[in-house]
Order: sequence, then structure tokens, then C-alpha cells
Amino acid sequence: MEMENIIKLIQTVSESSLTSFKYTEGDSSLALEINRSIVYSQTPEVSVTPIITGMKAEAAKEESNKLTITSPMVGTFYTAKSEGSDPFITVGDVIKKGQIIGIVEAMKLMNEIESAYDGVVEAILVKNKDMVEYGQALVSIRPL
Repeated sequence: MEMENIIKLIQTVSESSLTSFKYTEGDSSLALEINRSIVYSQTPEVSVTPIITGMKAEAAKEESNKLTITSPMVGTFYTAKSEGSDPFITVGDVIKKGQIIGIVEAMKLMNEIESAYDGVVEAILVKNKDMVEYGQALVSIRPL
């Protein structure tokens, strides 16, 4: 089985509700086991409704309008194509849907991360060469 297919298989199993998976092809085999711990709480759920007035209301509205680009996989995040290159994006840049915002290296494969939104880069939430987790916020964007 090719490495690309193995990676796709691992991602598919990780995103599913399976806890274990075994695959055999010829002399090769692959076994995956995921520990999905479920925590139960007997604490009653409390709902809090904040009362916001004046300038605080505007700040809260602005915060709720922000979009976040998250990492689709676990790996090392790179802000540029190579060590001496300019970063793909900087704070204040206007970006388009499909534009590359960074690269996540997973198992020696470089995966370009594209923006799912049009907007202005408000914050880059990870640094170059940071380890990132699946679903971790990478970039905060204010939509246009």
C-alpha cells in the first residue's frame, strides 16, 4: 500500500467513530487503535447569558464575526514555503478562499493549508515550526 493511501486511511479512521481497525494486504498489515475516553459529568449544565451594553456590545459583536481556519491534521506548521521565503500571509493581509495560508508537514508530506474564507487576517495563532493538533486554530479572519 502506498504511503499516501496509508495517510488517507489513518485520517478516515481518526475522523470516524471507530476505536480500532486492522488491514492486511499480502505480507503487510496495519493496525490502528484509538483511545476515545468518554467523560461523564453529573454536574447540572448552567447557562449564562451576559448582559452587554455600549462599547462592550460592539466588541462582542466584532468578536463573534471572526472566522477561524483550523488544522486538518497533526503535524508541524510552516508559515513559508522554505526557510528564506516570505510568509504565505501576514496580519492585515486580505486573503481569498483557496489561498494558501501555511503548510502542515505530516509524515514527511507537505500539505498546503488553504483558506476556506475571504477576509482580512486578524491574527496568526501559531508560530513557524509549531506542532499543531487536528482542529487547532491556526488563523483568525475577519470576513469581508
